[in-house]
Amino acid sequence: MIIKDTAKQGIPEIGNILPLIKNNIIPIKINKTIEIVVVPNLGGVNSHQDNVGIVIEEKNVLKILSKRYQNVSITEINSEEDLEALVKRKPDLVFSGVKYFFFNNRNIWLNDYLEMFEIPYIASSKAALDNESDKNRAKKIMQKNNIRTADFFITNPGEYLTKSSIPIKFPLFVKPVTGGDSRGVDKNSIVFNFESFTAKVLDIKIKQNSPSLVETYLAGKEYSVGIFEDSIDGTLRAMPIEIIVKANADGHCILDFDVKKNDEESVIPVSDVVVFDKLSKLAKDSFKALGGKSLGRIDIKMDHLGVPHFIEANLMPGLRKGYFYRSCVLNLDMSYEEMIFSIANTGLSSN
Repeated sequence: MIIKDTAKQGIPEIGNILPLIKNNIIPIKINKTIEIVVVPNLGGVNSHQDNVGIVIEEKNVLKILSKRYQNVSITEINSEEDLEALVKRKPDLVFSGVKYFFFNNRNIWLNDYLEMFEIPYIASSKAALDNESDKNRAKKIMQKNNIRTADFFITNPGEYLTKSSIPIKFPLFVKPVTGGDSRGVDKNSIVFNFESFTAKVLDIKIKQNSPSLVETYLAGKEYSVGIFEDSIDGTLRAMPIEIIVKANADGHCILDFDVKKNDEESVIPVSDVVVFDKLSKLAKDSFKALGGKSLGRIDIKMDHLGVPHFIEANLMPGLRKGYFYRSCVLNLDMSYEEMIFSIANTGLSSN
């Protein structure tokens, strides 16, 4: 992915909104204990594991946090006994991207488990992650809170037998109800007729084993907005970036799975003050409606009139290559190290 670092003309100064900024790192180590909790990687370096929301580069994070905090370690959880030992140690913060562990025939959601023992953590609870991961539920929450999102419906193959039975007008955009990283999104996701609609719904069911979320196609620009919760006063800070995708052979700009995997898109700052403010408000409202905490990312798309709509959210965004980090770079001129410090500081301040 290419980052185009253009000047943000007219954008108001964001200011000192995070606890750590460049050239202001305290050299004395703080007496805090942080455990970087990871799950055994069962499939290799680049494998996708459903119970991991943020892939933590644990050795790199360990090196960074050890510069500021006295007691930092990596903890691999292999059993429920390991979890029990973790909470008995009462670390000041658990820094982890693990969503849940499966032990003794049940899921144990890490952040909810830690909250029972009043141990600070990063990112959101199970309830918020459930809201985010089910795109149907997320869009219904937006509608309930009067947050603009495209008209939509959920379907499986064979439920709509004629064009006239479809409740919203073509063109449509079809994607899986669940899953991230644009899995199931490809050049056939924009559909202009009944035949292509039925074919894409069937394709998603076969390849993704998911119902389809079908929504009004939005033809405008695409954005992602990083959200940071300020460690001092809890204020939400929005960091919009524009995502630019080259048109495919059909002339459509689709941020699909292959585009993301191959880093074929580019990102730039949002230079228009009015657009910046609209994106920021929608993103913060969406984050709060979903129950987000600490950090997250809200994806937004404009319609043909330039009106922003909520698309989906990620309340455990990637930290190294993802849009969240790029939003920190382009809006705050923040290094990866500073971002890790800021996430940790927000977690430590949450208790």
